[in-house]
Amino acid sequence: MKNLKYALAFLGLSATFLPESTQAQEFFKDRKLYLNEDGSNYVKFTFMTQAWLRSMDYNPGTTINGVEKNNGTDIGIRRYRVQMYGQLTDRVFAYSQFGENNFNTISERKLGFFVHDAYGEYAVDKTKLSIGVGLSGWSGLSRFSSPSVGSILGIDAPLFLQTTNDVNDQFLRKLSVFVKGKLGKLDYRLQMADPLEVKDSPPIVNEATFSTDPSEMQWNGYFQYQFLDQESNMTPYLTGTYQGKKKVFNIGAGFIYQKDAMWMLNTTGDVEKSDMVHFAADVFYDAPIGAGGQAVSFYGNVTSYDFGKNYIRNGGAMNPANGSNNPVMLNGGGNSFPMYGTGTVIYAQAGYKFKDNLIGQTTLMPYVSLQHADYDRLNDAMNFFDAGVNWLLDGNVSKFTVAYQNRPIYNLGGEKTGSKGAFIAQYQVLFN
Repeated sequence: MKNLKYALAFLGLSATFLPESTQAQEFFKDRKLYLNEDGSNYVKFTFMTQAWLRSMDYNPGTTINGVEKNNGTDIGIRRYRVQMYGQLTDRVFAYSQFGENNFNTISERKLGFFVHDAYGEYAVDKTKLSIGVGLSGWSGLSRFSSPSVGSILGIDAPLFLQTTNDVNDQFLRKLSVFVKGKLGKLDYRLQMADPLEVKDSPPIVNEATFSTDPSEMQWNGYFQYQFLDQESNMTPYLTGTYQGKKKVFNIGAGFIYQKDAMWMLNTTGDVEKSDMVHFAADVFYDAPIGAGGQAVSFYGNVTSYDFGKNYIRNGGAMNPANGSNNPVMLNGGGNSFPMYGTGTVIYAQAGYKFKDNLIGQTTLMPYVSLQHADYDRLNDAMNFFDAGVNWLLDGNVSKFTVAYQNRPIYNLGGEKTGSKGAFIAQYQVLFN
């Protein structure tokens, strides 16, 4: 009898927590776990992996563990993401994101998984004003300063727009208080961020670098007028392309300001501080153009960067190298190039989606992009070129991309001495 009581109790719990499939479907729809009957309160879980196979020519003098290499082929995890978020009540929204970036053969093992976002948000007005606090990507400046990486048009986002990536933030995310909302067709975000302390700034010289003194608050903003279809501002991350599912035309502008963020030695050898001030304007058009599912996507951006006198910083996605034995080259090892600097940057990307079911039940979406920069530190213009084609096996759920990138090589004097290329293949899997 005792065992029978336990069995009956177990069956009762099962009926409570594991209802019949028809009942379960009422509380699990659209890949959301509903918290109320109409589904307005819910919790959702997503994940994404982007894996790269790449062959490239390395920068002159590149070394891996002290061994010089001129070129190579590598495999890595460019991005891995897990999102957990939910509309917990009619006014309370919570968002968290975990993952890793740039995991390859020279990465620290078992240390790459980290918190990207962790914030809570309260809607004072459900459309016009929400206030949030935590670690978030509600950054200012431009559309792709906070890109939705699962929907980017090319094989990678325009990384130069993540202006302080891993210098005084956590992979673009900042500890901050933010406000966001929509006033008619005007979408806005404003952020007061407490920068992470700078740990790896080089020695103070007569060219600007980030100050390691305790930081002042950083102020961010981005405003976009959405002329046609309205975009969601549920999370900070903006869509790269809708692949013809929306008709979007936006014009935007933004800024980033931080007092005394930079320092350098002046002509008398004293330390002189300066503010970091950035401005940007952009345009985004993404729309269907044919009855068969064809679509176009275009993004253009002009950014004015002021990091201080002659500031320059290299960047290289998932760099396969960890050293350089060439003391007269500015780029450093691997695939690094002068991605960031004081000056003006013009960026454009464009893509075309062919008709649906072009190849069986799949289709193609080729793209091209160019980052053109006139940085004060360089005597020659910096041009980074990227072109490729997306094979949309199932939209963004299953996507295969091949691309070619070309980056410039500079010496320490700021003269361009050549360029190097890379071929990249990526497979993306997205559960959303």
